[in-house]
Amino acid sequence: MERNLKVRTNDFAHKCVKLSLSLPPNTLGNHIRQQLIRCSTSVASNYRAANLGQTKRSFIAKISIVIEEADECIFWIEFLLKENLFSADACSDILKEAKELTSIFVASRKTAEGSENRN
Repeated sequence: MERNLKVRTNDFAHKCVKLSLSLPPNTLGNHIRQQLIRCSTSVASNYRAANLGQTKRSFIAKISIVIEEADECIFWIEFLLKENLFSADACSDILKEAKELTSIFVASRKTAEGSENRN
């Protein structure tokens, strides 16, 4: 599962970067581009860091950052749709992946918190 999620988060970041690079070069486009690139690459990099955690507590802290950043990706992708900067077809797969990844990481944190509380 860990290898699969490393690949998924990396692919997700790449897709978000590609989507971001096709935004119009205006003030709004530039702002969203920076934000979506930052939060999507943070999902991938912090997930990798979470797996290097020395303790359950450090894993939980990193995975919490991953959850926040994945949720921020959802926000920006939904914003793109609301502002009609992209069609629903252009964003549906990436939005679905952002929501799935968020759900996976929330469940992972709950499992880790539960096992930490049993120790």
